[in-house]
Amino acid sequence: MTVKSLIATFTQQEDLNFLLTNRIPRAAVTRFMGWFSKIEQPLVRDFSIACWRLFSDLDLTEARKTSFKSLHDCFTRELRPGLRPCDPDPSVVVSPCDAIVGAFGAIADTELFQVKGAGYSLLDLLGDPGLVEAHRNGRFVTLRLTSSMYHRFHAPADCRIEQVDFISGDTWNVNPIALKRVERLFCKNERAVIRTRLDTGETLTLVPVAAILVASIRLHFLDLVLNAETRGPVVFPCDVTVRKGDELGWFEHGSTIIVLAPDRFEFCDNVAESGRIRAGQPLMRKPAPPVGKAHADASPDVVGAS
Repeated sequence: MTVKSLIATFTQQEDLNFLLTNRIPRAAVTRFMGWFSKIEQPLVRDFSIACWRLFSDLDLTEARKTSFKSLHDCFTRELRPGLRPCDPDPSVVVSPCDAIVGAFGAIADTELFQVKGAGYSLLDLLGDPGLVEAHRNGRFVTLRLTSSMYHRFHAPADCRIEQVDFISGDTWNVNPIALKRVERLFCKNERAVIRTRLDTGETLTLVPVAAILVASIRLHFLDLVLNAETRGPVVFPCDVTVRKGDELGWFEHGSTIIVLAPDRFEFCDNVAESGRIRAGQPLMRKPAPPVGKAHADASPDVVGAS
């Protein structure tokens, strides 16, 4: 048995995994990781990336660069152009990121779930009754990014970003083991609520949720870094039009994005719990516009994800 397989077997024991990743000073460890990951000393960088490879399935063959200044530079790496093309169908909302699909389905009035049997409310997640109404009885999907994945996220459709609400919170691990043990976990962690409106008028909301070791969430369209030093709740009004596949920002480690859509949206056939999905692949399908209300811009558009 290899060292990597021994480590995997060891850390897959639920009690030990939860202890090692949650029963520690999470905020302090996260701040330290934010500082340490930016050290550009070659020995520190090389040792850090080597350890990361040992504990994960890190694959850098898709990276645009072949060398990195620091661990942070590797975490937030770009991919080579053309590796994450978007589904060109204008009725399709695509995955904003590379991820493992977690819980997904219909929102029961205003309740959704992080794992089966563990529910939480839209109001606790979003903090705004008006936005809750926009997603009452809608659809949700949880997309979990592991530490070794590509950490940038992209616009899932042509849309206008209207506002970002930052909500301060904890940094619990967001892996399945923690989701089973910590009630309302996503509502406890710090997060950004990104409100968008599709060009067909519907509200689509992205909720990037931070986690342990995630030192910050970078949002390009606001030229803003949200982290533990940002005291929320705080509202950032904006009016930014983005095209499907445009890069919106990045996490500085693994984490989660919750996607909320209206009730008439349907999940695409490739969406399956615990299945892997890549940025740009189909996630949901928008309903056809009513007769007489043709799409203002029906021409398909392929926007690369890098």
